[in-house]
Amino acid sequence: MHPFAELAIIGGSGLYALFDQAVEHVVTTPYGPPSDPITVAEVAGRTVAFLPRHGRDHRHPPHRIPYRANLWALRSIGVRQILAPCAVGSLRPECGPGTFVLPDQLIDRTSGRVQTYYDEGAVHVSFADPYCPAGRAAVLAAARQQDVDVHDGGVMVVVEGPRFSTRAESRWYAGIGGTVINMTGHPEAILAREMALCFTTIALVTDFDAGVTSDEAVTQDEVFRVFGENTARLRALLLAVVERLPDQRDCLCPRALDGIKLPFELP
Repeated sequence: MHPFAELAIIGGSGLYALFDQAVEHVVTTPYGPPSDPITVAEVAGRTVAFLPRHGRDHRHPPHRIPYRANLWALRSIGVRQILAPCAVGSLRPECGPGTFVLPDQLIDRTSGRVQTYYDEGAVHVSFADPYCPAGRAAVLAAARQQDVDVHDGGVMVVVEGPRFSTRAESRWYAGIGGTVINMTGHPEAILAREMALCFTTIALVTDFDAGVTSDEAVTQDEVFRVFGENTARLRALLLAVVERLPDQRDCLCPRALDGIKLPFELP
């Protein structure tokens, strides 16, 4: 049976499963297989898909994640709204480990990643506001209901990885307006926009980036440890957001491709 889901959650580092009881589906795409089979379950009366961004065994490093396959696979099963939790480093002293940040802007500092579906024709998609306003509103409403503090707004700087930043780079990213730093937020966000999907990132701060304080240096063990300590909080927030995402999409995301002649038909 062909799978179907209304919404999707793309899980970041340390979030390899979300539902206790779910049906697993293998989905194929023109861009190869997605990061992992997609699991689908009913949450609050809605059908929700879950896809671990790095794969359940974390086999895909950030620069090798099959981003195009992931977004195509989700749209092909009916998904139109995506929540994208991720681990981030903080570029601001006020956003310490354990803080939830709801970015409203993005700076792309990756290199060499394929960041479009449209290699032919003139397809220029607006990306001035990378994240869905309705999705962001749903996160804030869920956070208030659960009495969870969320830093509303901020700029997520996305770097190539897999290495962490030097102190000089970190200070520079902060100097150009960055709030948090991450390795997976792009091209995920623009590919979602090119699919006319609603896309909302919820960032969990796991560490201070190297240049924020004089004695901090980021380590992988620390990132995974802090994410693990906060997984239950993140899971509860995500499930609460699912209940509040609108049934009808009245934002601009569904109209992202209006008036543009596409070189192929979307799934």
